[in-house]
Amino acid sequence: MEHNLSSSRTDRKLIERNRRNQMKELYSQLNSLVPHQSSREPVLSVPDQLDEAASYIKRLQTNLEKLKEKKDSLMGMEKADYTSKNSGSGTTACLRSPQIKVIEMGSTLEVVLMNGLDSRFMFNEIIRVLHEEGAEIINASLSVVEDTVFHTIHSKVGDSAHSINGVTAKR
Repeated sequence: MEHNLSSSRTDRKLIERNRRNQMKELYSQLNSLVPHQSSREPVLSVPDQLDEAASYIKRLQTNLEKLKEKKDSLMGMEKADYTSKNSGSGTTACLRSPQIKVIEMGSTLEVVLMNGLDSRFMFNEIIRVLHEEGAEIINASLSVVEDTVFHTIHSKVGDSAHSINGVTAKR
């Protein structure tokens, strides 16, 4: 009977030693994932390592939230609702992709860009592309109708064959 007690005690000690070794290995793995200022800093105690890891995780979570907000802001999808400025009903304006229509009239091109009030589409990009393709801008105008912004650009094309965005049109 005493042999069973001794064997049971030995088993518990062995199990506890294995548990401690496993926890030590896990602490070491966790500590290796946390960036340290320099290799000269003294070895931290396990509670200090856990505190440092918890602080690091909290900083990462905060940075992640800030980056998500910045991404949403840059994509034009802020969490605030867009309310149509010209609508008295208070309906929200929907996010939509800009639409571009190009109309060729002899040696002139008319480019119409239609987008919502919430769009951040770069008007100057259309002007830049037209200049790169050799078109001379005659005039440009902007009008707002309800929740749609219309940019209209009239340009003159010099050659008998011209290309806009890689599409060649012959007159």
